[in-house]
Amino acid sequence: MSTVNLPGGRTLTLSSRDWVKPDNAPTSRIAYAAAHVVADPHAENAPGAAAALDWERTLAFRHHLWSHGLGVAEAMDTAQRGMGLDYTATRELIRRSAAEAAAAGGRIVAGVATDQLAPGQVTLEQVRRAYSEQLTDVLTAGAAPVLMCSRHLAATARDADDYLGVYRELLDESDKPVVLHWLGIAFDPALEGYWGSSDVDKATETVLELINSNPAKVDGIKISLLDADHEISLRRRLPAGVRLYTGDDFNYPQLIRGDEQGYSDALLGIFAAIAPAAAAAFAALDRGDLDEYERIFAPTVPLSRHIFKKPTFYYKTGIVFLAWLNGHQDHFTMVGGLQSGRSVPHFAELIELADAAGLLTDPDLAAHRANRFFEVTAGEGVSIR
Repeated sequence: MSTVNLPGGRTLTLSSRDWVKPDNAPTSRIAYAAAHVVADPHAENAPGAAAALDWERTLAFRHHLWSHGLGVAEAMDTAQRGMGLDYTATRELIRRSAAEAAAAGGRIVAGVATDQLAPGQVTLEQVRRAYSEQLTDVLTAGAAPVLMCSRHLAATARDADDYLGVYRELLDESDKPVVLHWLGIAFDPALEGYWGSSDVDKATETVLELINSNPAKVDGIKISLLDADHEISLRRRLPAGVRLYTGDDFNYPQLIRGDEQGYSDALLGIFAAIAPAAAAAFAALDRGDLDEYERIFAPTVPLSRHIFKKPTFYYKTGIVFLAWLNGHQDHFTMVGGLQSGRSVPHFAELIELADAAGLLTDPDLAAHRANRFFEVTAGEGVSIR
């Protein structure tokens, strides 16, 4: 039976929808899904413990994304960088995923950060060397690098010139164009004042100065500030050939669709949860059917806004919950114990929104797992308000 007994005494009968996989990747936009990792449920995976992954299921999920024509953004914040995934596991994840991408003909980029450094005070030179080490790891693996924001750099840099100095050296070192990454404080409060200022307009000028100083080495910039107007403004000021990859999980349909002055490509965590719908929407966009594009994406937006609601950095929990309901893994365990990051009412609403968007691919399986989950977490017959 595909009926879910929701907390509070309500029931929901789940529906199904057949999504057609595309024959090819999108041609009108570049689209990456930032993929989560599947924990080994038999390992410790407690807060502070070294991450232990189920490699078979983790890599199978990447093939799921490639099968829908999406690229994989590996080892990003969706994979719990800085929230349970240590760098030893990260390095192995990048190596394995890049090898799978090469075999499958899938597009892949991978995150470069400084999380091999211990928490605490470091020097600017230590930050630069840590970035350089990870850049080498990503390039050696065969992936294109995404220069992620660094908590260590945010804590160490004195001004915009310190950021420019570190990033310019990294651009010089890379033998491939990189994707820059501007992650807002909703995703990581430790990044307050990134690019040398808490004033977004001043920080934007620093970013543009960096890009304009070496545009040939910048494939694009991913913006995750959840501010559509700012993204559009920045997009219009980028040099020719430099892409804007939207990381706005609240406003992605309008930003990807674009306007008469351009559009955003995509690098989004929500695409890991809505891959079938995203693939169908891009197929509609490719053939110029904008009404169908909007119709497909429209019900995914309330789901995405719910998954990414404050505290936004716990969005990974919702991504993994949906992966479990849809059979991509056999358990709801996360590295670092992050499965505790959301409440029972949050999960109940998530199921309703996912069903409305046609994203529960096997209603009977999803209902079975959801009912077991609520019985254990809420208590049979408990009313949750």
